[in-house]
This record gives sequence, structure tokens and C-alpha cells, in this order.
Amino acid sequence: MASTIPEPRSRPEQRARTAHIYRAWGVFPVLLVLLLAGCSSTTFFYNRLDFLVPWYLGRYVDLDDDQGDWLDERLEPLLVWHRGEELPRYDALLRLIEADLDSELTLEGVKQRTRDLEEAWYRTRDPGLDVLLELGARLSDAQLGGFIDELRKRQEKYERKYLDRDDGEFRDDTHDSLREMLEDYLGRLAGDQVDRVALTAAALRRSDATWLRERERWIDTMERLLQREVGWQDAIRRTILGWEAQLDADTLALYQHNAELVQQLIVDVTNARSERQDRRLRRRIDAYRDDIAALLPEDHMAAAARR
Repeated sequence: MASTIPEPRSRPEQRARTAHIYRAWGVFPVLLVLLLAGCSSTTFFYNRLDFLVPWYLGRYVDLDDDQGDWLDERLEPLLVWHRGEELPRYDALLRLIEADLDSELTLEGVKQRTRDLEEAWYRTRDPGLDVLLELGARLSDAQLGGFIDELRKRQEKYERKYLDRDDGEFRDDTHDSLREMLEDYLGRLAGDQVDRVALTAAALRRSDATWLRERERWIDTMERLLQREVGWQDAIRRTILGWEAQLDADTLALYQHNAELVQQLIVDVTNARSERQDRRLRRRIDAYRDDIAALLPEDHMAAAARR
């Protein structure tokens, strides 16, 4: 992380700057969608994005001016580090993904890119968590209570949305989501590609109830730990870093089954792409690289120009 903290800025200038850098952080979820689309119901760190990622905080907690100023100042070195160290890694990963398209994709290859993306997420998660735990000590009991209330409201919304579906509706929703994801990157799918989506949607096992049960357990745990008894920050850190280890074998098997099916779908549909679909996909990747290039520090841009 950067060791030199930039000079203080006026609050409007600071907010504009951090909002600009947030766009860079936003590239990462897009990359996840590219290779992990459909797995948000099967990978638990997604369930914790709303708690762990600072730029979502405003959706749950209304910060006063002093808290907002403190957060801006505390995030600045983290964002500078991310911009200088992580964005070049994202660009390199995008180049690898584009190079993968020059030959047939394989399931193991997609799994490797998935691991690359997960490692990138964890590199950002840990320092971001430190900031949020510091902020948690500055929030009032009322603010923390409102945070938990908002999580529970969203839980109820998700339960109504997902659990009221019968199996046929689940398969239809899954089919539509998978097809929409793929067409976003490839354009309109051909008949054989559509058939492949249907086969995957039919083979996926329902994980919505399991996901919501784990999410409810997560909220209960956060509510208890956010009573802020002695050692609460270390307890939250241990809980977050060790959550996957607490999942039972059946749950892990369910998520692995679904994740592998979606990854294989990406392999099969991408390998069957037309020339037009290939051009669209590469344009999307190039557009992400352009976004990253526009946000890189000048020294990184100069180095990239020399390559």
C-alpha cells in the first residue's frame, strides 16, 4: 500500500477523485461477471460485498459529515494503491483472457481465470475490511442498527423474489439470466448456443434456499458482533476470513456443481461463437482495457506505451 498519504483535498474535490477511482474498482465485478456469471448464487463472497466494499456503504448507512470526511481521507491511500498496483494487474488479466480467445477455451483454463479473479478480489478485500472495521468503531448504535435493519429488509425481499418460485419458474429465470449474460458479451446467440443454455439451466440444482439460509446466518452473526463487545473487530475479521471453512460438505458440493456447469457453458458457447460474436467480445474486452488505461497513473501509462 502507498506509504505516502496525499495532501488533504477539499471535500468536493476529494469526492470527485474517489468517485473517479471507484470506476476502476468497478472493472473487477465486470470481469467476475465475464467468467463467473451465474455463480453469484454459488460463491459466498458475493453475499458479503454489501458489507465489505466501501462504495456500497452509502446504500446502508447514512454517514454524517465528519464520518464522510474521515472515510474519504482513510480511503485515499487505499485507492491510490489500488489504482497503481491492482489496475495494471487487471489489465494484464484482460490481456490473458483475450489471448485465451485465440485458441479453444478449456474448462481448466476458465477455472484458472476464475482463481486469478478470486485472488484479485481477496487482495482488495483485506485492506478494505481494515478501513470498514475502523469506520465501524465511529458509527453510532443507531447507525449500526439501521445497517442491520437494511440487511434484513433486503433478505425479506430476496426471499419473496426467489423462494416463491416453483421449479419451473426457477429454471426459466435461470435460463433467461444465463442467456442474457452471454448475449451481453457475444450478441444474439445462435440456435445451438441457445440449446446449450437450456441444457445447463435444466441441470443446475436449486441453491436459492441454501444461499438465503446462509445469508440469514451471516446477518445474525453480524448483528451479534456489531454489539461491539471487547474484541469485536478481530471477531468480525476472523468470521469474514474463515466463512467458507464453516460451510458443510453438502453446501460446498452444491455450489461446486453449479459453478462447474456454468463454467462449462461459458467454454462451450464461447468456442461456438461466430466471427461477429468474436468481434463483439473482443471489443468489450478492449473497452475495459481502455477504461483501465484512462485511470492508470502517468508512470504506468508511459511504461505501457513503451511495451
